[in-house]
Amino acid sequence: MHASGTLDELDHQLVTALQTAPRADWRRIGAALGVDASTAARRWARLTAAGLAWLACFPVAVEWMTPVVAFIDIDCAPGRLHEVAAEIAEDPNVFNLEHVTGGRDLIATVVLRDNAELARYVGFRLGRLAGVTATRTQIATTLHSEGSRWRLDRLDDRQRDVLLGDRPSGTGEWALRQEDRDLARLLVEDCRQPVARLAERTGLSPTTVRRRLARMERGGALMYRCEVARSLSGWPVTVYLWASAPPDEVARLAGRLAGLRETRMCASLSGSDNMLFAVWLRSIERVQAFETALRRSFPQLTVTDRAVGLWQMKLAGQILDPRGRHLRTVPFWTWDDPLSEAALGDLVDRLRTGPRPARRGPA
Repeated sequence: MHASGTLDELDHQLVTALQTAPRADWRRIGAALGVDASTAARRWARLTAAGLAWLACFPVAVEWMTPVVAFIDIDCAPGRLHEVAAEIAEDPNVFNLEHVTGGRDLIATVVLRDNAELARYVGFRLGRLAGVTATRTQIATTLHSEGSRWRLDRLDDRQRDVLLGDRPSGTGEWALRQEDRDLARLLVEDCRQPVARLAERTGLSPTTVRRRLARMERGGALMYRCEVARSLSGWPVTVYLWASAPPDEVARLAGRLAGLRETRMCASLSGSDNMLFAVWLRSIERVQAFETALRRSFPQLTVTDRAVGLWQMKLAGQILDPRGRHLRTVPFWTWDDPLSEAALGDLVDRLRTGPRPARRGPA
């Protein structure tokens, strides 16, 4: 890594290696990249210390519930946007938060336990937050693709084979169990903790930790992300595109969209605009060219709105600076209701008893 804060080819390969095998030991990573283990570890330490790259982990499926993913447009009062964003970014259920152009100030991606919790979050958290003037919520009926699949693609087949040589094979159970919660929390905190450390902190045996990790990874219950600062990634521009398509074509179109190099996220939505996808582009000048190519390749798809990202303030639970460098972590966690039950109880009581009688003035 150069002193100027840029990434050289080895840095790009290192990031790609950790995108491919996030828990691989440094000896294996070094062998794939043609360097020794200490060089690989030292490089990664430099990148993370400078906020230029980082790893994150989060659960995507649990056996005791089916989480709800929603995209919330947030309008802010003049001069209050950053105050609102700083407040919302601390919520552990907020996965992404971005300041964008167009018909909304902020886009928040939230993951909550059910529709009732989503209603409480929008009504009691955002609705009562000073500086928020309006919100609009869409539920993701299907999440076809998300950012953990995106790669810098700097490795050849031989290097990938070295990294994935002993990766658990087969189909594991797709969801975390209740007994996995403590282990999952530790991985969210730092997903490269060695097995011995995880065993010590959970009170489990190393053999049990390895078995549970293998089961969760085979089934896709845990998702890992290795990210790089956007200003250095070669793909610095984010564009959100809302679109409509015939309902019977959405799944097929989403599958094709998810396969595009530029696509980071693609979801079916609950509203009249029944698709939303986010793409990364190499420059702002590519926005119109990308949309033109999209129209030619996907004639059934009608783009209805668009927004360009100005500042990705939170990405997969990580707080970022305006250049996309990592500042700190707000551990992403979907299973704890962040809201007080007191306010909800007051509302339920009012709904149960009906409107209070109007007071009469003096006769």
